[in-house]
Amino acid sequence: MSHDRRNFLKAGVTLGASFLATPAFSINPTPSNATANGITKGGKTNVKHRTLGSGKHSLEVSALGLGCMGMSYHRSFIPDKKSMIAMLRKAVDMGVTLFDTAEVYGPYTNEALVGEALAPLRKKILLCSKFGFNIQNGQMAGLNSRPDHIREVVEQSLKRLRTDHIDLLYQHRVDPNVPIEDVAGTVKDLIKEGKVRRFGLSEAGAENIRKAHAVQPVTALQSEYSLMWRKPEEDVLKVCEELGIGFVPYSPLCRGYLSGFIHERTKFIAANDNRATLPRYTPEAIKANWVMIDVLTEFGNQRGLTATQVALAWLLAQKPWVVPIPGTTKPAHLQENLWSADIAFTTEELKQITEAVTNIKVVGDRYTGEQLKQTRN
Repeated sequence: MSHDRRNFLKAGVTLGASFLATPAFSINPTPSNATANGITKGGKTNVKHRTLGSGKHSLEVSALGLGCMGMSYHRSFIPDKKSMIAMLRKAVDMGVTLFDTAEVYGPYTNEALVGEALAPLRKKILLCSKFGFNIQNGQMAGLNSRPDHIREVVEQSLKRLRTDHIDLLYQHRVDPNVPIEDVAGTVKDLIKEGKVRRFGLSEAGAENIRKAHAVQPVTALQSEYSLMWRKPEEDVLKVCEELGIGFVPYSPLCRGYLSGFIHERTKFIAANDNRATLPRYTPEAIKANWVMIDVLTEFGNQRGLTATQVALAWLLAQKPWVVPIPGTTKPAHLQENLWSADIAFTTEELKQITEAVTNIKVVGDRYTGEQLKQTRN
């Protein structure tokens, strides 16, 4: 049976009459927690905006950003460079302002791609990048957030991104060998020097978030968060709300799985795709977790939505300061993603979809080994 994204499975779990009742959700052109940018000329999309961070350390960004990693790294195939440059520029036309990359994506090649594509449009967009790893012979070789290394990485990233400043600089993973206060202090100095505008953390735990924030206010925490990984709800989302820190979910579609496009016959090329080594993407786990796709599809079919849009709209509904950064290499899917910002579920609908997915036991860990050790520190 085909699992094609446009021809979802009809068979699935029984969700009950209330779940399939006439939908009450709306396509909301201006949600109360967002403002339209008003751009309608030249085929541009009206895009909502949200705020990451608070006070003078805040950033106003498009309600969804664009994760750029898969355009050149970790997604099996590497698309044509000219096509990706065109798509990045098209994303700007469609109203996206937040673009996410990192030095380790490639390594280096993703920053170079983003820099080449967006340099002519620099004043219209916000660039995010990351530091925190040693890179040896083209491979990640452990963590490194020493102050001198942070400075070295920033200087090289600025060159590849063809810019004089990085709008949001994240520590990619917490380095247990370097006090987080020293990391925050180094970024604080880079902000004073004008090379960085805002500070972010990635996969940091509550204690380190608090310590870093006390030295240099954190604008955003970027960590994995999706319907298949809801661990942030236990603690870090609460800390972010308390401290006025925005939350940027990476892999909001569980590395493409929640689109319904990945199935048990999908081949991941290990040389350029970390999913080949992750337990959640074995054929057995993919089949076992398909009940999640059934739920999203059945819910979406009643409302004219795709599984992707239901998953992203659910994330956006959690908090007004949550800004997902789904990645894609296809303009059609980018448009599909962006339309999710227009979806406003009723309180009852949100409760129904949340309860339905909460009852699903997800099979397969998201990380193993060293990758697992580097998260939630």
